[in-house]
Amino acid sequence: GLIDIISSMHTPQDEESKRLPFEEAAAGAVALETLLPAALRLYHAELLDLPTLFRAMSLNPAKRLGLDSGRLAKGAPADLVLFDPDVPFVLDRFKLRSKSQNTPFDTQRMQGRVEATYVAGEPVYRRD
Repeated sequence: GLIDIISSMHTPQDEESKRLPFEEAAAGAVALETLLPAALRLYHAELLDLPTLFRAMSLNPAKRLGLDSGRLAKGAPADLVLFDPDVPFVLDRFKLRSKSQNTPFDTQRMQGRVEATYVAGEPVYRRD
């Protein structure tokens, strides 16, 4: 009950801006493609159940911002993520679709693969 919202700040940076002393390095990393599997670590470690995790990642941020989204309800936007929470993979930064491959999760074993995403019911991403 201490943390109500889990979010990311997708701020990809090129490698040159990160290979500087900490104080001089640009802040940010790829997060759009890594947020869900990173957050699912809490689920797989049995620290949160899926409904609690998704309230923190979807419903609560939408409420905080006054948006009519983040939930499945008649009349609400059909913004959906179709995923398998148990698919294991090793993250390879060079396979990310972002313009940058800067991620702290490179070569990490993760679980949870996004199969498709929909915005207002329209598909915007399908894996392969």
